[in-house]
Amino acid sequence: MDDNERLNVGSGSPLEPRIGFSRAVRKGAHVAVAGTAPIGDDGATVGVGDVYTQTVRCLDIAEAALREAGAEPSDVVRTRIMLTDVTTWREAARAHGERFSAVRPVTTFVEVSRFIDPQWLVEIEVDAVLSRAPEAP
Repeated sequence: MDDNERLNVGSGSPLEPRIGFSRAVRKGAHVAVAGTAPIGDDGATVGVGDVYTQTVRCLDIAEAALREAGAEPSDVVRTRIMLTDVTTWREAARAHGERFSAVRPVTTFVEVSRFIDPQWLVEIEVDAVLSRAPEAP
């Protein structure tokens, strides 16, 4: 994959084509993962009321999208953790630290007023830069 090629990674959501978005996009060595919510394979919210469990689920989804785009967690350079209650940041930080303590990407915690689904307490965005020569996934 050269620097001019683009790879869109979908999640299977029927909203992607209607809204015009992808779960992740890779352009050359750069990978961006969209705001990832704590949605289970069945479409239901995972870990209702539990920021830690929801953060783990968001990170699982983001990691799968990274891998599909040809990236690894070690390629992550930035994460953004959006919470509906910033006082719960330590719960989200615990899950983040379990994933990224060795990688240590730049990270921002921010409070938002709400998400599309009121059961979601957290969403996460991830940016990565491949540290090896880009190859087709």
